[in-house]
Amino acid sequence: MSSFTHITNDIPKTLIQADLAAGRKRLDSVWSGVIPGIVLVAMITAVAFSAHNVSGFALFSPMILAVVAGMVYSNVLGTPAHAKAGIAFSQKRLLRFAIVLLGFQLTLGQVVSIGAGGVGIVAATLGATFLFTITLGRLIGVDAKLARLIAAGTSICGASAIVATNIVTDARDEDVTYAVASITLFGTVAMLGFPLLAPVLGLDQHAFGLWAGASIHEVAQVIGAGFQNGTQSGEIATVAKLTRVAMLAPMVVALGLMARRKSSDDRSAARPPMPWFVAAFVAVVALNSLVTVPAEVKAAIVLATTIMLTMGLAAMGLQADISQLRSRGLRPLALALCAFLFIGGFSLMLVKLI
Repeated sequence: MSSFTHITNDIPKTLIQADLAAGRKRLDSVWSGVIPGIVLVAMITAVAFSAHNVSGFALFSPMILAVVAGMVYSNVLGTPAHAKAGIAFSQKRLLRFAIVLLGFQLTLGQVVSIGAGGVGIVAATLGATFLFTITLGRLIGVDAKLARLIAAGTSICGASAIVATNIVTDARDEDVTYAVASITLFGTVAMLGFPLLAPVLGLDQHAFGLWAGASIHEVAQVIGAGFQNGTQSGEIATVAKLTRVAMLAPMVVALGLMARRKSSDDRSAARPPMPWFVAAFVAVVALNSLVTVPAEVKAAIVLATTIMLTMGLAAMGLQADISQLRSRGLRPLALALCAFLFIGGFSLMLVKLI
């Protein structure tokens, strides 16, 4: 004991004080860097989840409400400068991890359950809608990056696809927000209107489930529309929609390769990021197909995924400038409307034919 006391007495007090000061400086750096932004994003996320439980707002997912709440906060109160690092962390790191966790909501067995015809309808509708939207966007003068975001959100899986696509597209935050807003608008119209059209169009539960799953934008919107028309319809719609979600991986890889080819032609262009999260997403789907995940664990993963996606979209809302959104005009909105009409009409045609 006396030898230990002797050794500690030999340590200069100035050295101990310097170490303590360095530790406090590191903690201060973390606090002033990332934590304030994460706390702000978490507060807005909590507001979004609370609003989702209020009558009249239940139609909108927490993700969509978080975008709106973030935009209101940033454009009315302003985003604090010391919170920007944490906001950027939420927008990038959390969103990518959440997209990986989406794989736990899909198995290869679920894809097979809708049959080869159902998978063909989903794949053909996705590809045709994406190409149609990109081509029309070029014809009417919509910015190419914004057109890709609207195309991905319409053809694949709404806000999640927009976020994933933007990692390789690298559009402005305002473009992401614009795309999410327009996709939400027309996805909500589809969720409310499509079930009313089922008897008019002569669709049974199986056919309507395929149509809803192949054409409506958000997963939550598909579930709402599908089960409104019956249990069988809801189950088929959910599987068809999750099949579209699985196709997010090859779509993002294709966009990444296109961006890389373009950057190789232009040496001054930045090298596009590798979509590592896509490979992780595919691995998680394979794992979920081979291993039975307990229902309690899966429910926790689904909740965590929703929370992280909501935080990422809240961060995007915090960085959105409404004045810049207005500067985009009505052409992107018209593009989203035409894409919505195309995916609804094209998928309905395939369902009727098959």
